[in-house]
Amino acid sequence: MKRTIPIIIAAVAGLVMVVAFFVPPLIDWRETAEEWFNILAAVAMILGGASILAMHLRRISDQKRGWGFSLVTLIAFAITLSVGLFKVGVPPMAEYPDRPWTGEYITHGAPLWWIFQYLIVPITATMFSLLAFFVASAAFRAFRAKNAEAVLLLGTAFIVLLGRSYAGTLLTGWVPESYAALTLPGMTDTIMGVFNTAGQRAIMIGIALGIASTSLKILLGIDRSYLGNRH
Repeated sequence: MKRTIPIIIAAVAGLVMVVAFFVPPLIDWRETAEEWFNILAAVAMILGGASILAMHLRRISDQKRGWGFSLVTLIAFAITLSVGLFKVGVPPMAEYPDRPWTGEYITHGAPLWWIFQYLIVPITATMFSLLAFFVASAAFRAFRAKNAEAVLLLGTAFIVLLGRSYAGTLLTGWVPESYAALTLPGMTDTIMGVFNTAGQRAIMIGIALGIASTSLKILLGIDRSYLGNRH
């Protein structure tokens, strides 16, 4: 029963979600399934937060290397959760001025908005700016003209990099407007709009086929990895 019941639930819920797109009378069933999904997702977030809390508390208790970062993480986690959950500093909606919790939690100027705009956004930008150096290093190692494919990749990357910079505009600024497609920015637009788009669509089609095949395996009970390694 520990295996059969989860398989039946997954199969029924999945079939309802699929069939409801083609059978309008089943739309209410699909909406009910989506509500259950949201409930399960909320419970999963709570379990995830508890797991993070336990892991970092253990690191702090054991004084493991880097436990100070765990302390900072827990403090930031507690502050952000409290501010957002209790809507600290959020004014009530104009329709309900006597109900303080009716306002939007991410209201402009609220503490949670301030945390997002002046802490999370700069930290995220910093992390991505650091990744740029790793990408540049990897590109330098990868773009070595060892064969024809590498030469084509290197040339394309060189054109795109110049075409997206002011230097590309200066280098091909003498080209007449009637031949704008031959400038570095024009060639960059062609590469990104035609060849890159075609490659992205091929990848998306492959991803869609993979999702469809994996979903069918779950619906038919062939793939039972979500039940754990013992099943």
